[in-house]
Amino acid sequence: MEFPLSLTEVVIAFVIVIMGGILQGSVGFGLGPFCAPLLVLVNPALIPGPLLLIALALTLLMFQREKHAVKVGEIKWAVAGRVLGSILGAFMLTLISKDFLTLFFGFIMLMAALILISGIHPALTIKSLIGAGVLSGFMGTTASIGGPPMALLYQRKEGPRIRGTLSGVFIIGTIIAMLSLLVIGKFGLQEFWLAVILIPGVVIGFFISNRTAPILDRGFMRPVILTVSLISSVFIIIKSLCF
Repeated sequence: MEFPLSLTEVVIAFVIVIMGGILQGSVGFGLGPFCAPLLVLVNPALIPGPLLLIALALTLLMFQREKHAVKVGEIKWAVAGRVLGSILGAFMLTLISKDFLTLFFGFIMLMAALILISGIHPALTIKSLIGAGVLSGFMGTTASIGGPPMALLYQRKEGPRIRGTLSGVFIIGTIIAMLSLLVIGKFGLQEFWLAVILIPGVVIGFFISNRTAPILDRGFMRPVILTVSLISSVFIIIKSLCF
């Protein structure tokens, strides 16, 4: 098996995942929206399988740190939606261009962020948890970006609850997404070793976030979530149209 990355690409990707780890470790999501548009420019082989495995390592660390604030009941419904979304996402990858799906979700994220910036915010109900879970699973499987739908739903909650509950959802959802990719032949040894090389980067980012997360918990979580969602949607749209 020929290794697809040069040393320069490995170094650049490593720096990117460190920054993504700091972002997600601080906010509760952001690794996918931040890293996916950049990693695909470094080397498309890094998306989606390797990034999903990197995200799994990070969310396991985050869940352990924030488990005191986890709402198990909410995780249950969101995961149910994420299972369905991941299965649908894997199926759609066999039928429709990944670039088209990424562009489609970019516009959905942009509209959602703009609506929420206007002051409207969805209630946290079983239906909204399932709905956000479906969209999260679909986006996570097709584009490695499953965080924004769940984060937008939780935007007004306290920091530890956002990070802990979302991590619980993402752990199970990411495993399902990876299994879905494995079934359709889009995750193998190459993707595994690419992730192994970059996992230390997100671990470094996570430990840095131990210091940055308490700062955001002082009333900055909602504006940061909305900002990251808005910027990531624009990045996704530009990437889909230009690359």
